[in-house]
Amino acid sequence: MEPLHDQSLYLREVTEADLPIFFTQQLDKSAHMMAAFTVKDPADRDRFAAHWAKILNDDSIVKRAILMNGQIIGNILCFELFDLPTIGYWIDKSCWGKGIATNALSLFLEELRTRPVYARVAHDNIASIRVLEKNGFLPFDIDRAFSEARGEEVEELILIKHT
Repeated sequence: MEPLHDQSLYLREVTEADLPIFFTQQLDKSAHMMAAFTVKDPADRDRFAAHWAKILNDDSIVKRAILMNGQIIGNILCFELFDLPTIGYWIDKSCWGKGIATNALSLFLEELRTRPVYARVAHDNIASIRVLEKNGFLPFDIDRAFSEARGEEVEELILIKHT
């Protein structure tokens, strides 16, 4: 795993006040294409608000804001998907390629302690696959699902972390 040189990276509980920042961060269409399994229209503020209202009101979902130097740069969650604890995260595109996602996931996993835990990622999202692998996730299975962002069925890699 890449060393965390900047100790100003930390996680905290998500609050409703974070949502406008999350909304702005997720507007990038190229990020949606890479993530693949997102909403059809990222600019639909009402749908975004409804989605996050469900997340905020669900105590079974572990939800953290990712902060660097006091600024929100993304979020990370653990939620049930197909009855399995599953990780999901979103990092502001300006922070890609700097090891931030890898280190944020490491911090989250230290706190979470749920094992096994799963992640699902588009098969061609190499950067996210590497983030997961650096945190001990291993390939587990392959599935296909419809990608709203891409408008087609996409192969996704399912990874698992046992320890």
